[in-house]
Amino acid sequence: MRGPHNILRLIRTGATFERTGAMGVVLEAFRAPVRLRVAVRVLAWPFRWLGHAGDPALPPATRALTALGPAYIKFGQILSTRPDVVGEELAQQLKYLQDRLPPFPTAEARRAFEGELGVSIDEAFSEFSEPVAAASIAQVHRARLSETGAEVAVKVLRPGIERAFRRDIDAFYLAAWLIEALAHAARRLRPTDVIAHFEGVVMGELDLRLESAAAAEFAANTARDEGFRVPKPEWHLSGRRVMTMGWVEGIGLADTAAIEAAGHDRRALAARVLQLFLNHALRDGYFHADMHQGNLKVAADGAIVAYDFGIMGRIDAYTRRVYAEILMGFIRRDYRRVAEVHFEAGYVPADRDIDEFARALRVVGEPIFGMDASRISMARLLAYLFEVTERFGMQTRTELILLQRTMVVVEGVARSLDPQVNIWEVARPVVEAYVRDNVGPKALARDLARTARVLARFGPRLPGLVEAALIRQADPPKAPAPVRARRLRSAAVGAVLGGAAVWAAGALGLF
Repeated sequence: MRGPHNILRLIRTGATFERTGAMGVVLEAFRAPVRLRVAVRVLAWPFRWLGHAGDPALPPATRALTALGPAYIKFGQILSTRPDVVGEELAQQLKYLQDRLPPFPTAEARRAFEGELGVSIDEAFSEFSEPVAAASIAQVHRARLSETGAEVAVKVLRPGIERAFRRDIDAFYLAAWLIEALAHAARRLRPTDVIAHFEGVVMGELDLRLESAAAAEFAANTARDEGFRVPKPEWHLSGRRVMTMGWVEGIGLADTAAIEAAGHDRRALAARVLQLFLNHALRDGYFHADMHQGNLKVAADGAIVAYDFGIMGRIDAYTRRVYAEILMGFIRRDYRRVAEVHFEAGYVPADRDIDEFARALRVVGEPIFGMDASRISMARLLAYLFEVTERFGMQTRTELILLQRTMVVVEGVARSLDPQVNIWEVARPVVEAYVRDNVGPKALARDLARTARVLARFGPRLPGLVEAALIRQADPPKAPAPVRARRLRSAAVGAVLGGAAVWAAGALGLF
């Protein structure tokens, strides 16, 4: 992880940004402090000759990221959705990374397909096109099934992509270790854990069998979602490095001019993208976690079509309730409740001042209400939110990284369609419906019924479990007699209550 090759990789990263002219563009886009700009330029410039030159036909930032490799490209894809953070000019440059990267030869794609599945391309398809889209990990070909004549998309991984990602991730681990060693204030962000999470996501994305399974599950979950469509996989023509799924014609969400020319309502599409994401995250706990414009299209009938299911997010029922309550608190401008939820969930250390935290959250939320959305600087809000998390000792929660990152990306997509969109107003009906059904008396009754069913299943084993618990609680070797007695009473009370719960549930007909 910390070998010389990874140190050289980090040096080449800075050198490539310097050599391609991207360093100044990126520092300016992020409004880096003067001292940081000077330090970075002084450190990178002597090694400029080690950097990659990249494709001179590309803009500087895009040129640097494509030269550095797929992990950097994936990061650039995320930033391309946030012109309010990186500026309109840099965001436009980075949109190239979404689906217009240089493809690899079709002959290699054919060999990969036939080698993976043991089926001839000419047998499987009556037509097989040149690449129609190429991204950081794979490229897509349009084809027609020989058996049915149906049009399909055939996704093929780039040759050597696993090795390239492994190299980048190892370098990222080194960077995280250096940050933790040199910047003590950044340790609470747990950069190593963040990279480990990123590694798990990426490695899953490199097995297209998992993506096929994700597409099938996502299609089943969203089958009744109005104005949303998920192409279904062709399982017999899919494997680890190849995936075949239904083809849906449409206009990419990045092409706002074509969307308007086709007569689609951009404001309605912006609202629908946000509401669909929230529905999937809250209702299903399973959401598309790579929802940039390159993975979304508008069909002729106005439906939004999603592609590329290599990165999916999953959150448990408890986290969904916490997330919904936080959103609801912001929507209602009840910052005290938002603060309470953070403390209840353990997101903020218990020794911090809840009123101070609520006041800090108000600074984050208030600028969004009653203000023209085009005047809101998301970059400033994010910078302030970072200060808040640092001041109150909030740890980075790796289980929420995908959710938080996707929310940022989806908001960026919505703003590209409608710069005036207000995320709180659009989110309100979805979050209110979820809170109504999942937080309150109805949810409590449902939870009690579920708990009773679980207890009932253990009914025949309950005496043995109680006896074992009593022995463990009462007889640890070093526990004094009074402690053993207290533990025995506690275990007995628990057993009685558990049995009573089973009896009551049966009497009420809950199982």
